[in-house]
Parts: sequence; C-alpha cells; structure tokens
Amino acid sequence: MMVRHLVNARLLTLAGGEGPRRGEEMQDLGVIENGWLRIEGDRISAVGEGLPSDPAEGTVLDLGGRVVLPAFVDCHTHACWTGSRLEEFEAGLSGVPYLEILKRGGGIMSTVRAVRSASQEELVEALHARLGRMLTFGTTVMEIKSGYGLSTEAELKMLRAIHAVSREQDVTILGTFLGAHAKDPDTPNFVEQTIKETLPAVAEEFPGICCDAYCEDGAWSVEETCRLFTAAQDLGCQLRVHTDQFNSLGMTQAAIEMGARSVDHLEAITPEDIGRLGDSSTIAVLLPASGFSLDQRYAPGRDLVDAGAAVAIATNYNPGSAPSPSMPMTISLACRQAGLLPSEAITAATRNAACVLGVESSHGRLEAGMRADIQILDALDERELAWEFGGPPPPLVLCRGEVVQFLGDAEFEGHEDPEASP
Repeated sequence: MMVRHLVNARLLTLAGGEGPRRGEEMQDLGVIENGWLRIEGDRISAVGEGLPSDPAEGTVLDLGGRVVLPAFVDCHTHACWTGSRLEEFEAGLSGVPYLEILKRGGGIMSTVRAVRSASQEELVEALHARLGRMLTFGTTVMEIKSGYGLSTEAELKMLRAIHAVSREQDVTILGTFLGAHAKDPDTPNFVEQTIKETLPAVAEEFPGICCDAYCEDGAWSVEETCRLFTAAQDLGCQLRVHTDQFNSLGMTQAAIEMGARSVDHLEAITPEDIGRLGDSSTIAVLLPASGFSLDQRYAPGRDLVDAGAAVAIATNYNPGSAPSPSMPMTISLACRQAGLLPSEAITAATRNAACVLGVESSHGRLEAGMRADIQILDALDERELAWEFGGPPPPLVLCRGEVVQFLGDAEFEGHEDPEASP
C-alpha cells in the first residue's frame, strides 16, 4: 500500500461537526498552520500539527508552508453535451437577451438537437475531455446533469454516457436527471410525457437518482415542477431545482417545503425567500459564472450567509451560459460579485458542496478516514484563490491518493517526483 506524508503545510481541514456550515461557521476552515497529513492507499489516515512521529515510511513531501485543502466538489454542472453555441455567444455579445435566444429555438434546444443526433460513444468521448479540464483545476467530485435530451430515449442515452464515464474515471461522478430542463416545442404533451414516461424509465434504470428541473418563464412552471417532484419523490428520488434565475415565481418556497436538497441560481431571490432558506435545511447553490457570462446579475451571497443559510457554489459548466470548468474562477467571482469572503467561498466549494451531493462522509474535508482527494496550492495564503483570477491550476492534485496532476516546475522540497519512493 502506497504511503505518503505531506509535511510543513498550511492545512485547511474543514473538520468538525456534522453537515454543511452555515452563517458565520462558513468562515471556519479548520486551519492547522503548520501541519502534516498521512495518506495510506486511497484514504487519509492521520492529520496533525508539527511533524509526524514516524514519517520514515513512504514518500515525504515538504510543502514549505503551502496551502493544502480538499479537492473541489463541483455540485452543479451540465458537462455532458455535444455541438457548439458559438453563434449564440456572439449574438449575446450583440445584445440579444438569453431568454430571447431561447424563444428563437436556440439556447438549450440548440444543444438538445446536437445531443439527440450524437451517439452515446460521442457523448462519452466529449465528457472525458471536459472532465480532464475540470480535474486540472482541482475538481475531483462533480455532479453532471442530463437535460439536453428531452425525450425518454435521449435522456437515458445521456445518463448512460455519464454512468459509463463514472466507471472509467477515478474521479467521483454523480448523475442527475434534468428531463425538465426546457419544453420541447415539437412535443405538445411534453410535461405529461416527462412525468409519466421519462421519469419512471429513468428511476427504474437509475434507482435513487436526483431529479432536477428548470423553473422559469418559458420553461417549467411552479405547478408543473411540483407535479414532477411529487412523482419523483414517490419513486425515491431526491430533489434539486433551478429557480429564481431571471424571475422569482415562488419555486424556492415550494422547494423548501418539499424538502429539496438544494435550490440553485437565486439571482432573483426575494428577501422573504432568503429568510426561508436561512431557517431551512435546503442548501443555496450560487452559480456566479452564469452572471459573468450572461448579464452581470449575481445571487446575493452575502445576504444568504448573513441570514444563516448554508451556501455552496459551483461552475454550472455548460455550453451556453457558463462555459467554464474552473472552480478557482468560480471562487473569485463568488467573492467579487456575490459578496462571499474567501473562507466562505472555499467552504462553499468543498464541504458544503459535498453536502449538496450527499458525499460529505467521504469528501470535502481533510480528516482521518476521508478519501484522499487533495490539492496543494502554490500559495502560502488561501485568500490567493479569490484574489487571483485566470491564474495557473494547482501544481499538485491527488485523487484517491494517487497523483493525477503534478506540474514539474513546482519547487517543492523533497522528491522531485511525488510518485517516487524514498
């Protein structure tokens, strides 16, 4: 069994307590200023201050005080797609609103047409490439939604592709059913078909899968979304929802009342719903790359944290509104545009994001027994993650205890190759 020691490190453990951090707790990164961490196989076996009592066994890497933190958990992505949206990107630059592009048959439906015409193998190939980009930026856990199929056959094809890639990659991938992403204008009974045909077929092949929906003007209404969610709960599915992106329709309150795991976007959330989230177990997921890409509108992250809500952040990686695989960029935007402090954004991108996906028992913290998904920054202060944007990726990333990224010019003391034996 491979044994590794990371020593002389600034550890952001995110350790302590249960569940997501909320309110002022989100500033607590569980810092060990001069610490060490031992990895045995694919797990963290010990964490401590100073130096380990017996580091002789295995590889020892002196990090020179650099920051060590859990690998990122990207809890909201649409990374499975084919086709191009570059023409729509240019139209947006010319001032055409996103909802107008959607009404013209572009937006989501443009990608739907491309995905329907693609084979499962083509989806797998494209997804592998995107996961490589995400891993480069320190992400080893990612949620990937369907929703570019909008038919039973095409939605299952997407989910099968996501599942196939999850078996071929060391990273952790969780698929989500988003058959209610938009309404197919060529299917008059689309809502009924999704609820009565597509959802049961998906739940049968992927038991317990999370069910998501896009509740917005021009997409699914509150009433339609609640009907879908009631059927999904009857089939044993957890709930998540895209809500309050452009308009506040009442879905945030409904989702809280239905026990949804998260409500995502929230650029148009009302003060009343901010208060409701602060009093609920539903997690607010902010997607600031969408505001950066679309219209410079951002969720009120500061207000949500101050109200006591549990907040997570994610890239929303997709071909239309957020073509970015970078969690560091997401952290920078969450601080500059959504009002989070660097410590809060790091919590939102690790521990709290793991809670959104239900993987908090194995990811998002540096504690004994947790999976050894770890990243090392070329920085002595974690605030650089928020201060810098568009910078280089972390020089060292481990997934399941194995080195998956090592930038050879990183000047760590010790062995030049972290894979080498002592």
